[in-house]
Amino acid sequence: MSSVCPVPETVLMGGEELSADDAWHTARRWGLRTLLRTAFVRFRFGDGFSHARAFAMQLALAVVPFIIAGAGLASALGAESFAEVVARTVVAISPGSSDQLVRDVVDSGTSDEGSERAEIVVAVGLVTAFLAATSAFAQLERGANRIYGTKRDRPALRKYGSAALLTATAGVSLVAGLLLIVAGEPFGEAIEQVYRWGDAAETAWDVVRWPLGMLALVVAVTALMRYAPRRRQPGLSWLAVGAALTVLAWLAISGLLALYVVFADLGDTYGPLAAVMALLLWANVTGVALLAGVALAAQLEAVRAGCPDPLLADSDDDGIPDQLDEHPESAPR
Repeated sequence: MSSVCPVPETVLMGGEELSADDAWHTARRWGLRTLLRTAFVRFRFGDGFSHARAFAMQLALAVVPFIIAGAGLASALGAESFAEVVARTVVAISPGSSDQLVRDVVDSGTSDEGSERAEIVVAVGLVTAFLAATSAFAQLERGANRIYGTKRDRPALRKYGSAALLTATAGVSLVAGLLLIVAGEPFGEAIEQVYRWGDAAETAWDVVRWPLGMLALVVAVTALMRYAPRRRQPGLSWLAVGAALTVLAWLAISGLLALYVVFADLGDTYGPLAAVMALLLWANVTGVALLAGVALAAQLEAVRAGCPDPLLADSDDDGIPDQLDEHPESAPR
């Protein structure tokens, strides 16, 4: 149960209630350190970690069928060379001891046991991945609502309809950005090995993929922050601060996670399941980064509306907010 103070919708305010300065000036006036501290409090008491784990599970369930469907679709369309690029890329970014398991999973979507079976694999993979991603973005709405202090999600049809639309738009941009940054280098190497496109083209790819990936991530995260919560959000400039935090935190933590996977040698502990554990860890990092950015955007708007305290009042310190406690003064201290 979230115990954070609800964030007023500042788009409904006017006159003296609403500060006219922009997001950056508000952040500088209150201090970035203070905003980050109070945003973490809002994230924690808004059950951000729990909702990040739920989002991560759904995201992980979407990744595997998406990879199978992607490789199978390339094979079904007659692009066996591109299917090989997909296989090489996925194997390259997986922990070493998981190579055979990952290759078997990818090959299951590109096997030549009849075109009918290949079409079924592609169709089932795409549908499964889309449904899992839709469920993940529906979970993201719930987490964002709790962080903003919104007690109820959208009605079921609106909630999952909105999540499906976000999957088809922001989700595609998010996947593109993640692939360009996380798998960009092995993807370029795989293309060079399969298509022989030359060192100059590979160098150009390594330079271009970073700004393109960053742009795709910022666009996707900003769209998620704008349309996932059940509320009328402020202008994009106010959400860009949280989106920037999400992208930077995700890049930093993902880099540290990659180092951990390499030097901790997960294969010694988990064997062929090392890739699964690495995927779960990465998905959890992604969920935490997304909801942490939401918390910062929410706290920045709360400060703008004159509600700097992220928590509901609890005068008797019994763990129950005063507005939910029937007898706050008589409760034991």
